[in-house]
Amino acid sequence: MNTFQAIIIAIIEGITEFLPVSSTGHMILASSFFGIEHDDFTKLFTIVIQLGAILSVVVLYFKRFFQSFDFYFKLLVAFIPAVVFGLLFSKKIDALLESPLTVAVSLLIGGIILLKVDDWFTNAEEVQTSNEISYAQALKIGLFQCLAMVPGVSRSGASIVGGMSQKLSRTSAAEFSFFLAVPTMLGATAKKCYDYYKDGLVLSHDQINFLIIGNLVAFIVALIAIKSFIGFLTKNGFKVFGYYRIIAGILLLAIHFFIHPLTII
Repeated sequence: MNTFQAIIIAIIEGITEFLPVSSTGHMILASSFFGIEHDDFTKLFTIVIQLGAILSVVVLYFKRFFQSFDFYFKLLVAFIPAVVFGLLFSKKIDALLESPLTVAVSLLIGGIILLKVDDWFTNAEEVQTSNEISYAQALKIGLFQCLAMVPGVSRSGASIVGGMSQKLSRTSAAEFSFFLAVPTMLGATAKKCYDYYKDGLVLSHDQINFLIIGNLVAFIVALIAIKSFIGFLTKNGFKVFGYYRIIAGILLLAIHFFIHPLTII
């Protein structure tokens, strides 16, 4: 990895982390394009820089993020499924992180689902703020979030759809998804760093600089993306993201089967 590649991947992360299009999936495709997908540091980088993007939530929602302990307990309840499934299937998840074909299929299926989401939950808007979420609703949203362990499945998309299935409005579901991302990505970063050093790998001076640059770029870009996304989602819903995912998925599958195989494992 070089500085240019680190910046491009970080920009992709900042733009896509909070959009229901899968940031990890797009970063896998970018690293594949650069030919650095097999590198252990690349896998670490794509996880760790998500923390920079997630911290933009704390800045933008500073007053709302620091709420009552009851709200934090709900976040903890929603976070628990990711911990359980992450520990149980970490090896299989790492294998999938090298598969652009998995990303392509997930983009296509997820796109079809997003086209229907607004119709499915049109009359379900009862919970208008993230503070009103119950513990049971929080747990169910956390289970939906676990779907994003499959590359190409959007973490924000899965948790927002999960929230809407629990009678949250689009806006409140999106905001709770943002808040839930903080402990989720803190945990994912800690686990990935632990595994990296457990395998006997050590970060070089340049790699540390890439992580710093990546987190800063992802943070700045995500600040802009969050504000834009909330406004767009409230007015327009999910369909445009659904069409994007379907087109991207079809293009990738066409490339894989008719031009050049995408599978790199």
